Amino acid sequence: MERNVYIQNTPLDQAIDIFMGQLEKRGYFQIETETIDVLGSINRILGSAASARRSSPHYPASAMDGIAVKALDTFGANESNPVILDKNQYIEVDTGEYVPRSFDAVIMIEDVNFQGEQVEIIKPAVPWQHIRSVGEDLVAMDMIAPSSTKIGPYELASFLTAAISEVEVVKKPVVAIIPTGTELLDQGSEDMNPGEIVESNSRMLIAMCQEWGAEALRHDIVIDDRIRLREAVEEVKDQADMIVICSGSSAGREDYTSSIIRESGELLVHGIATKPGKPAILGLIDDKPVIGVPGYPISAQLVFTLFARPIIYKKLGLPFPSDSVIECKVSRKVASSMGVDEFIYVNTARIKNNYIAYPLNRGAGITTSLVKADGVMHIERGNEGLEAGSRCSVMLRKPRALVDQTLVSIGSHDISIDFLADILQVQHNKRLISTNVGSMGGIMSLMKNECHFAGVHLLDTDSGDYNISYLKKYLNKTPWLLLTLVNREQGLIVKKGNPFNIKEINDLPGPEIRYINRQKGSGTRVLLDYLLDKNSIKPSTINGYSREEYTHLAVAAAVKNDTADCALGIYASAKALNLDFIPISEERYDLCILPDLLDEQDINLLMQVISSTIFKKRVIDFGGYNILNTGQVIYSNNI
Repeated sequence: MERNVYIQNTPLDQAIDIFMGQLEKRGYFQIETETIDVLGSINRILGSAASARRSSPHYPASAMDGIAVKALDTFGANESNPVILDKNQYIEVDTGEYVPRSFDAVIMIEDVNFQGEQVEIIKPAVPWQHIRSVGEDLVAMDMIAPSSTKIGPYELASFLTAAISEVEVVKKPVVAIIPTGTELLDQGSEDMNPGEIVESNSRMLIAMCQEWGAEALRHDIVIDDRIRLREAVEEVKDQADMIVICSGSSAGREDYTSSIIRESGELLVHGIATKPGKPAILGLIDDKPVIGVPGYPISAQLVFTLFARPIIYKKLGLPFPSDSVIECKVSRKVASSMGVDEFIYVNTARIKNNYIAYPLNRGAGITTSLVKADGVMHIERGNEGLEAGSRCSVMLRKPRALVDQTLVSIGSHDISIDFLADILQVQHNKRLISTNVGSMGGIMSLMKNECHFAGVHLLDTDSGDYNISYLKKYLNKTPWLLLTLVNREQGLIVKKGNPFNIKEINDLPGPEIRYINRQKGSGTRVLLDYLLDKNSIKPSTINGYSREEYTHLAVAAAVKNDTADCALGIYASAKALNLDFIPISEERYDLCILPDLLDEQDINLLMQVISSTIFKKRVIDFGGYNILNTGQVIYSNNI
């Protein structure tokens, strides 16, 4: 079988112009409407102006609880000369009740003195006081809302008040989504076979359609078969306004999307100069847009956002929403290829007077980046990247107020940081984001004022103490305070049952045991190197010494999934993945806080939560921790 190849590497702006231009040329964006029951119209877009069919109020209505009177009958009333009205000169009315035509004013109940069936008035009424006139709110045939208005709760209430039972709305564009791949499962389990993948991209794209106002039609998963895929396209093309084919857009042996579009319609673009998302496909079938999105989640959502979102908004007759953008400093150097538009997902936070952008992992298959990201940093084609500290623009995906209230931790990984973040969010509406770069990476971030605090557990091999000597060396001119978060067990993580009978560090050398290491600069790496040196073991004798991961859970997952046999890590990560653990030592895991970058209120809140019963209980219940010194300030470097 002939392998597909990229037809083009089209610049992003050109690809958008080609795609949208062809749709315009074919009259695709002509607005279509339908008439629906007003009760089902929330979040729909008005296809034509909505006008009142009934005035509101449609009768003279009392605006107060009180009595309806003729104003003339109350003339001259005052405290020294009150007017007495007989029962045939007034009626009692409540707010909203009809005021008969024989009366022309309402007196508030507070200004009325009842004397049997008579009432005493001490202040004259003015004609039409406290009476809502017909049409005060709406007059029949008044326009309530113009075309292209999104119907919300207030519009709905006004429509009902104005006797509107049906409204003309813009038809929702129907987006047919076809997931493809022989390896895909609709639902997975904890014990899936190697090579099996849960199909989640279509579910993500469906939710995006709904968020933008479109309707999604999902086809069953189609295996990698040209005939089956062509049949699926034929099934949905008359039911949908847009077709999206998930995966099959690359240049592999079983990627058929481009050839099927070419056979059934017109292939416009195959290959876009973006990163991620390069294999994207744009085409037309029956004058309808067809988008082939790559299989990796980040690539899929980016391509779908860049090309489907503007089409949906235009098909609904809505202006394209402008993104909220903030100017940031990028926390680290970001390299980029000059020939592409690159989109990098970032966390953002305000450190004193600067917004900092923290790039997340850039792998196209890392779905968690989409969950964690506060925004997207766009490096335009023609740039080689950004140096650390360079200015950049970030398109926010989350509220700016959330960014402004964010605490930032950069440093060593520990599961207790997640407990801390959860409690801060749930009980104090305070967000904590953390980046795992190891203890030394955390100290470097503190030096550059890129975080509020860092998790550190660096062993001083001379004194046997933790952290203080390193912080004195690197932050000698910076105020900082060090408090203990937890003491934790470090040890060897092995498979359940310990099949290699590993008992100590001396059992690691040799080719039969596949080791997985933590990255350089991490406290766990420092501890390992200390133990190897102490036992006269050369790193070169450890099979996998140079293979690195950035978190305790990552090395535990490698052991769990049989890509490694052993790792040095904390007991909590072994327990989390139901692995065996051989204790080696207990270490102190501290937080180094920069008080100049945090308000006193935030420092107090942080210390309050760390010392709280709920935090300590979660740590102890998880296992592998000692909380004897939790919350204790170990050292304060006052400058």
